[in-house]
Amino acid sequence: MPEEADDIVSAIIAKWSAGFSRLDADALSALYSKSAFFFGSNPTLYRGRDGVKAYAEGLPRWHAPRVQFSEIRTARVNADLVNMAGIASFFLDGDAPALVVKITWVIAREDGDWKIACHHVSSQTPLI
Repeated sequence: MPEEADDIVSAIIAKWSAGFSRLDADALSALYSKSAFFFGSNPTLYRGRDGVKAYAEGLPRWHAPRVQFSEIRTARVNADLVNMAGIASFFLDGDAPALVVKITWVIAREDGDWKIACHHVSSQTPLI
């Protein structure tokens, strides 16, 4: 079962990365559950696909953004739920240093497809 969870997560990461590199709000929001919770790079909690789309539409229009996922860990919770944790490195503007964050997703089967139900990023810098 761990390999199946890895495959589910890998497929979503590939679609997510492609959508992010185009700053395609429609493609990104389509990867999320209708009832998703989304904490991105600002303090606002966005909800559902419309919230994810609003977040993505509000991002700066970088010239050639890309993201690289690393240190990915997955766990199959049950037949319809997968957890993912890892590191996301965002390369946004030329030679600027990457924005590196911890990222977690809860991925749920919804209407026969896998959707991100909860998205959370946080600083790698210890807060305490």
